[in-house]
Amino acid sequence: MSNGSGAHDWRFFRSGGFDQVALDRGVDLLHLDELDPKLWTVLNCPTTGLEFDARTAALVDTDGDGQIRVPEIRAAVTWACRRLTSPDVLLAEPGLSPDAVSSESPEGPRLRAAAQAILEYLGREGDSLLQVSDFADMTRLFPNAKPNGDGVVPVAMTDDEALGTVIGEVLATVGGSEDRSGKPGVDADAVAAFFRQARAVLTWHDAGEEGAEEIRPLGDDTSTAAGALAAVRKKVEDYFARCRLAAFDPRATGHLNPAESVYDALGDRAIASDEAEVEALPLSAVEADRPLPLQDGINPAWVGRMEEFRTRVVEPLLGEVDELSAEAWAGVAVRFDRWSAWQAEKPDTPVHALPVDRLRELVEGDAEERLQELIALDLEAETSAATIDAVERLVRYQAHLATLLRNFVTLSDFYRDGRKAVFQAGTLYLDQRSCELVMRVADMGRHAAMAPFSGCYLVYCTCVRSGEAPITILAALTGGEVDELMVPGRNGVFWDREGRDWKATVVKVVEQPVSIQQAFWAPYRRVARFVEEQLRKFAASRDEAVEARAQAGVGETAGRMQGAGEGGGADAPSAGAQAFDIAKFAGIFAAIGLAVGAIGAALAAVVAGLFTLSLWQVPLVIAGVILLISGPSMLLAFLTLRRRNLGPLLDANGWAVNARARINVPFGASLTGVAALPEGSSRTLADPFAEKRRPWRLWLLMAVILVIALFLWAQGVLGGWLGG
Repeated sequence: MSNGSGAHDWRFFRSGGFDQVALDRGVDLLHLDELDPKLWTVLNCPTTGLEFDARTAALVDTDGDGQIRVPEIRAAVTWACRRLTSPDVLLAEPGLSPDAVSSESPEGPRLRAAAQAILEYLGREGDSLLQVSDFADMTRLFPNAKPNGDGVVPVAMTDDEALGTVIGEVLATVGGSEDRSGKPGVDADAVAAFFRQARAVLTWHDAGEEGAEEIRPLGDDTSTAAGALAAVRKKVEDYFARCRLAAFDPRATGHLNPAESVYDALGDRAIASDEAEVEALPLSAVEADRPLPLQDGINPAWVGRMEEFRTRVVEPLLGEVDELSAEAWAGVAVRFDRWSAWQAEKPDTPVHALPVDRLRELVEGDAEERLQELIALDLEAETSAATIDAVERLVRYQAHLATLLRNFVTLSDFYRDGRKAVFQAGTLYLDQRSCELVMRVADMGRHAAMAPFSGCYLVYCTCVRSGEAPITILAALTGGEVDELMVPGRNGVFWDREGRDWKATVVKVVEQPVSIQQAFWAPYRRVARFVEEQLRKFAASRDEAVEARAQAGVGETAGRMQGAGEGGGADAPSAGAQAFDIAKFAGIFAAIGLAVGAIGAALAAVVAGLFTLSLWQVPLVIAGVILLISGPSMLLAFLTLRRRNLGPLLDANGWAVNARARINVPFGASLTGVAALPEGSSRTLADPFAEKRRPWRLWLLMAVILVIALFLWAQGVLGGWLGG
């Protein structure tokens, strides 16, 4: 629909003190990109801390910065409208039929086919509606025996047993990736890596076969012998180096063998032959040009390893010998240099776990080509991973995008329709009231710096629940009485949107007027609190003074008794003890009497002034006095309630509110519920534990009235007024 100028015919409604656009027609969504951003209620909002589908928020947030902005909202609406047969589908109840997917868009037929395939995988009829919950477990949408477009091939993808075995061998060696079905599979990179490493292993084995005589001096036993040689090589070379040094300078011989102090330290305790201190000693006694004994005179810590070296290396190469010269040792060691060099070139790959013959069979066969063809077939599947993601996105937009619009373009969920807005976290129950305007707060300090500009009475609470991380919430009290109510430390219950209850503890209060009625009584309550506090302080000070005098009296009495015992008789009262001064107390009572008289005189003067007025003027004077006392408080409350708005509360949470969203008194009353008896219920007022009423207040009032009346009669005022 458009007006004569060709522009779209927008419709607006007024709520919260500002105009909001109505988005209840599909055609409105088609023209949403034409709506002036100045008329949008919100310009950006965070993707977290909302009672909104997190996956949908992430899809709308295309740049992934954690904020949803106007261009991203427009893009999401445009993307969805182009792939649906009608934009009205976005405003319908959650659930997407494959028939609602437009065939006119370039990817429409593919999306519709994928939607029908998903229903088939889920075992539902083709005319069923796809719901967001259908995508909770994506593995159900990708059977492991069918191509799904992700390029990962599990074993179940092929009926060829031999090819399935190859897939298993690739997974067991170089590993793979998880298929969209949730099963492990191989992709192109894994297959290429496996066969590349297999060829490297075969090349290395072939090099070992070509120089087998030089590389393997002991044939198949070379590997074991090389290990025995490596176990003693450094120690043997250390021994011959010491012997050469002793031959160079005989004076060094004593220093190259262990000092006697070493043995002194070992001799004071039990010794184990494999101790580190023993193992560090030379392999045998050092002498100039002395051959290395192979059996006798060996360091006890090295006997086992030297025996392994003798039987595995020396005897197969040199026969049975009892000692080994430096030249013979060099000849033995060099025989294994080619083996060590060949081992250093061994490819570092788990493919070695497969037999060489099996690797050669795989490399020389066509297994690699067949696997790559199977992977290419999977990538070409119609129900590809990208297509399934697009269907999921469309289903989520159909279910949740309208909700986002009602909390972004407008705030109709908050002001109308009886829904909760996405920023309303739940309900806080505290002191016989329920608060509906409750938000999650990530940083209470930052939030509390800006939130008071909302003009709302705010309560911050820390909420805990077993098995859950603590959260912080903010509740706005927009109705009821709050005097001396929200003291930090009070406890309540918070019910979140999922129906879970949390223990809520008040940690911070931002006081603001709640109603004109409360503001009317506020001055009197403040005076009452002040008087009560002063009386409490006076009573406490008197109590402390009495206690101090009692303690001083007890101390003095104990001192006199002690002095009497030492002096044999009772002493006269100490100079510090003062007798009761009747004149002093008479003065105090006189002062009290004067004060009471002054108060009575003031009251009498006020009453006398009232009696000088005509009877109809008395209520006006009383009303004027009350207005003079309560007027400033009521005026301040009126101004504060008039500017009370939602914007600062949301802005403090990272929103950018583009309107002054007011919370007036009638709307605020709907956000805070006060306890009330159910309609039609009955109650009895008889309280067996109620305090018994005493008539002393009535007697006091009558006495005051009588005193004032006698005073006025004596002054002739009362008689003149009655006579007049």
